[in-house]
This record gives sequence, structure tokens and C-alpha cells, in this order.
Amino acid sequence: MSDLDALLLDRIAGCLAPANGHGLGVGVSGGSDSLALLVLLAEWGKANDRQVFAATVDHGLRSESAAEAAHVAHVCADLGVAHETLIWKDRPRSGNLSDLARRARYRLLADWAVRNAVGCVALAHTLDDQAETFLMRLGREAGVDGLAAMAGQWRQDGTLFCRPALKVTRADLRAVLTAQNISWVEDPTNIDPTYDRARARMVLQHLEDLGITARGLSRVSEHLAEVRTSLYWYVFLAAQTHVRFLSGDVFIARKGFRTLTRDVARRLLQQVLMWISGAEYAPRGRAVDLMLEAIRGGTGMTLHGCVMSVMDDELHFTREEKAIAGLRVAARHVWDDRWRLDGPEHTDCEIAALGQAGLAQCPDWRATGLPELSLRATPAVWKGGHVVAAPLAGLSNGWHATLIRDEQQFYADVLAH
Repeated sequence: MSDLDALLLDRIAGCLAPANGHGLGVGVSGGSDSLALLVLLAEWGKANDRQVFAATVDHGLRSESAAEAAHVAHVCADLGVAHETLIWKDRPRSGNLSDLARRARYRLLADWAVRNAVGCVALAHTLDDQAETFLMRLGREAGVDGLAAMAGQWRQDGTLFCRPALKVTRADLRAVLTAQNISWVEDPTNIDPTYDRARARMVLQHLEDLGITARGLSRVSEHLAEVRTSLYWYVFLAAQTHVRFLSGDVFIARKGFRTLTRDVARRLLQQVLMWISGAEYAPRGRAVDLMLEAIRGGTGMTLHGCVMSVMDDELHFTREEKAIAGLRVAARHVWDDRWRLDGPEHTDCEIAALGQAGLAQCPDWRATGLPELSLRATPAVWKGGHVVAAPLAGLSNGWHATLIRDEQQFYADVLAH
């Protein structure tokens, strides 16, 4: 191992997320960054008696993708690393393919990690990626959250992902491969000016004449990440002071909400909407600004699959009935990714929204403390057109409802930023 390899490996290993003694996974596309990370982590695995696994996601969007995956498999065989190619089989015919492919990639890697008892999956985003992303988001007039550095680690679909090479340049990683005579794949989109990232890469070369470097932009994004962390700490404190939870709904004290700065108030609303809806991403800033204006004007609003109502003393947030109107699952299965209902009878039963028709079969619903609007969007056990149980609406019949994403999960999500 060269001195450069040892230096890079030491820097990368220090950023690896703990894997609790399980194997370490690496997502490898065949490009220089991920191949070099694979080479370095294969060395790390041998030195630390840890098994390293590699996976390549073949999206099937380019004719060369199968050959590129085969090249990665060949390199892995030479390194003694187990490799698997993951095929994106449920590719849609339309939509934002770039975004859909990215989501599919993480989902496939997460499933692969679970199957192979991989404790953490490392991805090869570099210092250069950080700087390019900063420029791209700057062009979209992003705020603190958009311009802040990429997360070093995060959990998605039950799997821990990490980016241990964020402080390493692309040039350093390519030097590792060149020294070992390992070829890599050049993605044609990296130099295609129709793609934002390719244009950002070109612009970054010219900015160096002004002293604006990839390393400098990466540092700026790290400073903004510290600001983002501070903002979400204030969101956490505000939630503990002004927020209460009831049967999956959220209530925010209006008087306390008015004391919050706009940045904190906006982020608090985003966290509430994501927690209730289960959406992966927060609503766009302009939409949240409209909700802030609605609150100021004392009017309700629907956003992100949730309904916000302005009450005398509180803001009330609940699931939108329309968003889950057609959702039906077998009894005792998780419903809306947030509720599980358990009880004695389940033959020929389904879980679906209570709705207006179901609420009419719950004589004691007013005693629950939840308004009709909320209860219509809560889960109930149905058998044909008859409500067997609706625990949140006061009709239990031996059934009880468990909130999967509970109050503690809300606070954990806030502090995860």
C-alpha cells in the first residue's frame, strides 16, 4: 500500500459509520470514485478482519450498464470481495427517471444489505461532489438546508448508509486506481452539458481563477450544515414546549407558535407534515410559506396529505382523508405506514379508513377528544360494510391501535438533521 493509499484509507476509515460487528457494504457503480473506495475498503477489511461486500445497481437505462456491472464483478473477484448485481426490474415508463432511479438505487441497496447482514453501506460521494451539489443548489436559490453539506450518515429503509469519502478529492481516488492499473467507467453524462452536474463541474474549473475551489465550497457547505443543526435544535426545543400529540394528530399552541422565528416555524411545520404523512421529503418552501400565511390569516389549508385547521388556541394537524381513502390492507397489517391494529377477529377483515360511513357506526366517538375530521381518517377494522372495530373512535371490541411512528420518532427525526 502506498503512502497516499494509507493516508486516504486512514481518512476514510475514520468516517465509517459503526456497523456493530456486521459486514461492511460498498455501493459500486464502476466509476472511479466508487471503484477506488472499494479498493481502499477491501484493504481495510483485510487489516481489520471484517468482511466487505459490494453491490452494483443496474438501472438498465443505458446499453452499457450490464457490461459495467460485469467489470465491477471482475475487479471484486480480484480483490476477494463478494459482489452482487442488483437489477431495477420495476422501472416505470414515465416520470422523473433520474429521481426515480436514485430512489430505486437506495431501496435495492437497502434490501441487499438486509439480506446479507450488512451493517452499513458506504457510498463514494467525494469533496468534489459536495462542491458541485452546492453550485447546483445555489443556482436554484436554495436556503440553508439545500446548501448545507451532504449528511455523513443516515438511515433509510432500515439500513445505515454512510459517505466516508466526503473530505477526499476525486483526483486522489483516481490516483489509487492508476497506481494499481485498474480501469474505471466514464459516465458520459459527466461531460454532457444538458445535465446540471456536468455544467457545475465545468463552471467549478473556471471559478478556481477567482480562488473559489471545490475544497473551499465544501467547507462553506460544512459551515452551513452547522447552522442547519442549530436551527433544528431550536425546532426540537420549540416542539417540546409548544407541541402536543393525540392519537397520531399534532396540536401546536398558537401563542407559542407566534413567538418562533420564521426559519424555525417553517421547519417545525415541515417536520409535522412529514411525520403525519410519512413522506420521504418535506414540502417545498413556497408551499410551506403559503401555510404560514394561512395560519397568520386564521384559515386552514391542506398540504402534503395533511389537513391544518386553525382553532382558537391551537393549530391542529391531521391526516387528509382523501389521501388514504382507497387504502385497504389485510387485518393486522400496517396501514398507512403508521398504524397497526391488533385484536381477536381477523377472518375476512380489512383495515381501511373509518370515513363518514364508519363514523356513523361509532356512537361514542365524541368522547375521544378528536374532531370528526380526524376520526374519519383513522384506521378501522371492516368486514364488508360493517365496522368491527375503530379503537381511535371509541369502538374497540377487543382491538387496539399502535402508532408505528410515535412521538419519540418525531423528536428523533428532528434531531437527525
